[in-house]
This record gives sequence, structure tokens and C-alpha cells, in this order.
Amino acid sequence: MPAADPYADSGSDDDADPELLELLRKSLGLGNEPSKGQPPETKVLESAQYVFDEAIDVALSPQQTKEAAETIWRLMQKKEYSTQTWSEHELHPKTKDESTMDFIFTMDLLNFSFWSEEPDEAKRFAVEYRGKRWTGYWSLVAALQRALEEDIPITDPDFWVDETECTEEVLKHVFRSATDEEIPLFQERVQCLREAGEVLSTEFGGSFANCIDSANYSAAGLVNLLAENFACFRDEIVFHGRRVRLYKRAQILVADLWACFNGEDFGEFHDIDKITILSHPSDAAPARLPASLPPLESHIRSRKPLPSGSTWEIELRGTSIWCVELIKREIEKRHPEVRMNGNSKPTQQDESHSATKTPENNHTEKPEEQPENAEMPKRTYGINAILIDFFLYDTMKNLEAEHNETIPHHRTRSIWY
Repeated sequence: MPAADPYADSGSDDDADPELLELLRKSLGLGNEPSKGQPPETKVLESAQYVFDEAIDVALSPQQTKEAAETIWRLMQKKEYSTQTWSEHELHPKTKDESTMDFIFTMDLLNFSFWSEEPDEAKRFAVEYRGKRWTGYWSLVAALQRALEEDIPITDPDFWVDETECTEEVLKHVFRSATDEEIPLFQERVQCLREAGEVLSTEFGGSFANCIDSANYSAAGLVNLLAENFACFRDEIVFHGRRVRLYKRAQILVADLWACFNGEDFGEFHDIDKITILSHPSDAAPARLPASLPPLESHIRSRKPLPSGSTWEIELRGTSIWCVELIKREIEKRHPEVRMNGNSKPTQQDESHSATKTPENNHTEKPEEQPENAEMPKRTYGINAILIDFFLYDTMKNLEAEHNETIPHHRTRSIWY
């Protein structure tokens, strides 16, 4: 993985005015401090809508989107889906302190590309921990937890940059597999650790907590800070002549902090609703959305790779983000009591509201009536794109385990997801 932005424009910036560039960065919310009077914006949702509008081989069905929204809302309410669900996962940290913040930063720094080309599941990369074999994302979490129990300071940035202590041999031991298959993109993960350790050391006093402080506890501000300062979080690409931002792992990091700390302490973000969907694009498959046209669908079903940055891949990623945004808006339209209004701390609300102002029309609108025999939850849990994303991810993993997924994940090998 290159240390510089892998998707940087090929043209030279030698003659660019530094003051003009800085002004542009601030106007886009890319600096540590937003422009005066202007809250930071990630521009991810704007980018996703642009990709959706320009997409040729990926589309959305308005009717299926509405049906999916209602199904997702009811299942989330039935399962009482909230930030608490994050901490209930067996391997996720249970403490709420600075060491947990460091763990989450390390986890999401390395949270990419776990899929295997090995057809035999028993031979795929897996981590043995607590008497179980863990695969996919959970193999990473298990490897980190195992390393800490072995007194390897794997979440310490000072350790990452100390190449006499944090050698490749030590890191291979940290990510050792229970099978013959090694963790994918091992060298890229090493590079991510080295680069992040160097940036934290030189720019943020060696602590990720200082990044959160520099972002003024703004979710969008922290995403932008990560993208600006860490090349391995700079998930950008030029699509049809326009640079689009997807920032998946940077957003996952913010979302995990928010969920783990329940909107408090290191997770107290006042604009958390600016975060978009985080999962692999195919995790929208429970709703059979987004829908790909025959050539692309055939390509995915045949498990052929999609190059990172290819038109098809960007269409899938951008449209998935926009799809979940439409699902969220539909849920809020039908069930205005779930609106979280951008609060940093998630709340559980009684179903007492009967009307809301929608962003589309800015006037009071009554929610759609529900069937008389519809089972309504006793308590309503707030919903945003993060919680929808967490729910879709968990649902897809359950379907995969049962071999019931409607379409396989597309295969792209990259550090972006």
C-alpha cells in the first residue's frame, strides 16, 4: 500500500496556491477546524447520490425500497436493536475506557478484506480463540484479543513504529491462522499500522484520543480528519470525472466508538446522523437491493473479481449507501417517533409522537397508517444509518452461515473494505 493517496490526481499541484488550497479544504470540511459558522460535512452522502444518478448497471426499485424499510424497521424493533447490541457481541470489548478506544482504532485500522478464494470453508483463514474458530471480521477481533492476552501491545501506536519490537515475525504471530491460509493483505495491514503509528506520533501526540479532541467530537469532523491525515482511510476515487468520497472504514471507526460508548465519553458525537451505511455493499441483499443488471449480476454470481475502483464496483458501493439512506428516510416518514434528530446519545422513546417535519417537504405530515393486525413493538428504538447497517450486517452473516444468502458478496480485494 503506498504511503500517499493511491487515488491522487495525476496532474501536478506544484503551482497551486497553498492559501487557496487551504481555503478549499476548509470549505469542504477537510481541515481540523471547519470553516467559521459551517459544520463539517463528509460529502459521502452527496457522493453516493451522484454515483446512483450516474450508475448504468446498478439500480433501485422504489417499491422494494419501501417494502424493505418496513421489514427492516419491524425486525429491528422486534429484536430491540440498539447500540447495546454492539457490546453484546462476544468478542467486542466490554470495558468503556481509553484502552477500549485504542482497541477500536486498531480494529478498524485493519478492518478490511477477509474473504477467501478457498472453496473449502474448513481450509479458510481462521483464528483459534476461546475454544472457537473465528472467520471474517471476527477473526481480526479474536486475533487482537488473543495478542493482548499474550502481552503483545498490539493496540499501542508506539509499538507499531518500533520495528525492533514490532517485527513482521511478531505480527505474523499475532495474525497466525488455524489453517494453512494466511490472513489476506498481510503486508498492507503492516503498512497501515506503521503509517498510523507515525501519524499519531508526529501529529497527535501519540494518542488517537487527541484526534477525537481535534475533531471537536464531531462525527463528520473526525471522518474528515482521518481521511486528511491517514492515507489508509482516504477512500476516494474519481467516478465519471468527479472525485467521490466513500470513507467506509473511517465511518466504521466513528460508528463503533459511538456504539461502544453508547454516545458518551469517546463516543459523544453531536452529529452522528451524518454517518452513512458502513457494510459491504452486498449486505443490502436482505432487501434484494440494490439490484444489479444481468451482466453485473452474472459476474458476481460467478464469483469473478471486481477490480477496486472499477465502474461496477463504485456503482455498487455508492448505490448501496444511497439505498440505505432512502430506507432510513422511509422509516422516518412512516414512523416519525424513531427519528434520532442527530443526538449524540441514542435514546429509546415511547411511541407518543404522531407527526413530524420531513426534510423533503418541510411540513407536518402524518405517518402512514399501519394494518390493524400489525404487531407493534411496546417500545420504540431510535434508528439511524449506523443501526440499520449493523442490523443488515448481522442479518447477512446469519444468512451466509445458513447458506441462504440470495446473492454472494462481490469480490474486490482492497484495503477499503
